[in-house]
Amino acid sequence: MDLNSDLAEGFGRWELGDDEALLGIVTSANVACGYHAGDATVIRGACEHAAARGVAVGAQVGYNDLAGFGRRFIDIAPRELTNDVIYQIGALRALARTAGTEVTYVKPHGALYNAIVHHREQAAAVVDAVRDYDPDLVVLGLPGSAWLELAEKAGLRTFREAFADRAYTPEATLVSRREPGAVLHDAEAIAERCVRIARGEPIEAVDGTLITVQADSICVHGDSPGAVRTAEAVRDRLTAEGVRLAAFVAPRGG
Repeated sequence: MDLNSDLAEGFGRWELGDDEALLGIVTSANVACGYHAGDATVIRGACEHAAARGVAVGAQVGYNDLAGFGRRFIDIAPRELTNDVIYQIGALRALARTAGTEVTYVKPHGALYNAIVHHREQAAAVVDAVRDYDPDLVVLGLPGSAWLELAEKAGLRTFREAFADRAYTPEATLVSRREPGAVLHDAEAIAERCVRIARGEPIEAVDGTLITVQADSICVHGDSPGAVRTAEAVRDRLTAEGVRLAAFVAPRGG
């Protein structure tokens, strides 16, 4: 099982999360590319720490929405979205190579991630970006999403993601952050939930119904309060239960 986290989400003097600590725990790093968060210095720093730790680096692409942290849907033309995603992957690849590592996968962020679960036009635009830029890049997303379906049809390698610290709807999509209880905070309960996901066992949706979430990777959000403690609890519990943690795509040098 892979354990991932969203990193490089600071900007200038504004700091968010503890990238260095999280990179000592996770096996894959979803690195912001400057559109929803991150600047060149923050991004390069995250890549340097990832390279030193042997952590795989992925491009976390999003809407051009710094003010909203990429959590607001944008009704953007498909060609513009494709070009925005190519731009972000290219920027991250340059900084990653300078830091001695390489971008190996793409994971959309925030509102874009949620939109392309069902928004097929935007999902296709993001697939086009990855395929046009580098079809050897693999993609990470929500099981059953249009994003993964269309990526697979385009010949891209796909991997499924579950969320350690987010509530699920009965349809196995993420509960909106606008809703109460959307973000989970009890580290031990989160760790137990991750063990069940790793074993392919059901977990509770927000309404108490049982759902099964198939996953190759589990995400612990780096911007959540207590993120480091939660990531440690998940790692420790998974390894204690005999789950081997490894990146779903091996890190490469730049």
